[in-house]
Amino acid sequence: MEAAGDFIRRFAAEEPDATDPRRRLTQIAAEVAVSGTYAHTPAELAYGARVAWRNSERCIGRLYWNNLIVRDLRHLDHPDDIAEQCFEHLRIATNNGRIRPVISVFAPDRPGRPAPRLLGEQLVRYADDPRSAERTALARELGWKGGNGAFEVLPLMVQTAPGRQPEMYEVPEDAVLEVPLTHPGLPGFAALGLRWYAVPAVSDMSLEIGGITYPAAPFNGWYMGTEIGSRNLGDPGRYNLLPVVAALLGLDTGSERTLWRDRALVELNLAVLHSFGQAGVTMADHHTESTRFLAHVERENRHGRRVPTDWSWIVPPLSGSATAVFHRYYDAPDPDLRPAFVHRAAPQDSPGVCPYRP
Repeated sequence: MEAAGDFIRRFAAEEPDATDPRRRLTQIAAEVAVSGTYAHTPAELAYGARVAWRNSERCIGRLYWNNLIVRDLRHLDHPDDIAEQCFEHLRIATNNGRIRPVISVFAPDRPGRPAPRLLGEQLVRYADDPRSAERTALARELGWKGGNGAFEVLPLMVQTAPGRQPEMYEVPEDAVLEVPLTHPGLPGFAALGLRWYAVPAVSDMSLEIGGITYPAAPFNGWYMGTEIGSRNLGDPGRYNLLPVVAALLGLDTGSERTLWRDRALVELNLAVLHSFGQAGVTMADHHTESTRFLAHVERENRHGRRVPTDWSWIVPPLSGSATAVFHRYYDAPDPDLRPAFVHRAAPQDSPGVCPYRP
């Protein structure tokens, strides 16, 4: 009841149309006495989901937290229905390239009845991405025959409860918008055959609101260019494309003093921003998003709210010291702060991230 009380009082303080918190907590206490849990109202759920984004210490894109579209799907717990609504989530979020921030909230855990969950970091992942190796192996164990080509989308996996074999679903082509990557000044870049998907929908984190846990609550913002260019494509543990791009540029890779990695990294990021722009798909650059984050901090401070921030995640992985977020201190992260998106501990899952991280 303590977690419920904290949440309901905050909800009442920030939402003028909220029910009197004392009366609402009396209702909740009665529900808990009967069933061991309680149900959020639609307004409480929407507010809680948005504030969970506002509280996401690793997310640079929080300026838009109050614009999150909240899909209340708590009545769904069958894996077929969950899979179909995950695909619909992708369609709604894609919006013909004008990406919309969306969260789809499925059934909550109940006492003695864990709810279904989604396996894998994001609704869309590629089978040849080294970060998806475990998910790819699991899909093949379950009978998936794909994954032999480049940038092949992995099937969605829904697990009805921890320890149970997941159900597997092919992601429909019409649910995934992909952007072929080209470079404005390197004609040979297109021949690399690179592409990336438009919607980074995080699926391996639970949403916790007022003592209630929603283990299946995929959510997305839109990409910042460096998430794809610097991390997904550039990291040595991912697609490791810096040597490939350096060769295309004719750079001397025999010495670190030529800064070939830095030069290749900039051109790779330029290609990502250029390609998404040409395709009409929403994407932020790291300089603009850094400035927007500071606007978010200032706005939250005016409202008397702390902005928990993990500096190591907020500073972009390209030209960090040249961005507005680098040269300052922030409110420390608070692992107990709720509502929040929380990393699940199930052994099949990988560490979770915010929608602006790879």
